[in-house]
Amino acid sequence: MPMSTDEVLLDAEQRMEKAVSVLSHNLTGIRTGRANPGLVDSIRVEAYGSQTPLKQLASIGTPEPQQIVIRPYDTSVIKEIEKAIVAGDLGLNPQNDGRLIRINIPPLSTEVRKKMVARIKELAEDAKISIRNIRRDANKAADTAEKEKEISEDDRDKLKNDVQELTKKYEAQATEAAKGREAEVLDE
Repeated sequence: MPMSTDEVLLDAEQRMEKAVSVLSHNLTGIRTGRANPGLVDSIRVEAYGSQTPLKQLASIGTPEPQQIVIRPYDTSVIKEIEKAIVAGDLGLNPQNDGRLIRINIPPLSTEVRKKMVARIKELAEDAKISIRNIRRDANKAADTAEKEKEISEDDRDKLKNDVQELTKKYEAQATEAAKGREAEVLDE
């Protein structure tokens, strides 16, 4: 069953939106000089016989700009949480007092900031490549529909223009998300 021009556009837009959403999610895991629950909430902890995201085992807060506090709902898993944070390879040093875990976020060195910015650029570029691949798929669908006489040449050209507008819109969103995160990393 061939897709209508509206369906091709909607599919492309939904997939482009998802690419930007994935980028935004990945950017929250990038460390800045400030404490951010996003740094640790997706760490998986070996608890109750399975790998569980930290945010399901504890409340995570940032009482100060340079500190994350993790309060386990069940203190019997506190050691496992501490182990998972150390194993998470984020360069974080958790302090466990038996009831909660404090993590002081050290200020980022210039070298680490540069690495983080490079990683942000890489993630943004990956998102843009995904968006361009989605554009390619939509354009291919438009060409096929025109070849098979399901749509006119004018409709195909209009569809390709609409897809290009979506591409510009979502690439701009990816760029903005990355710029915002870069600014946070570079902000002292």
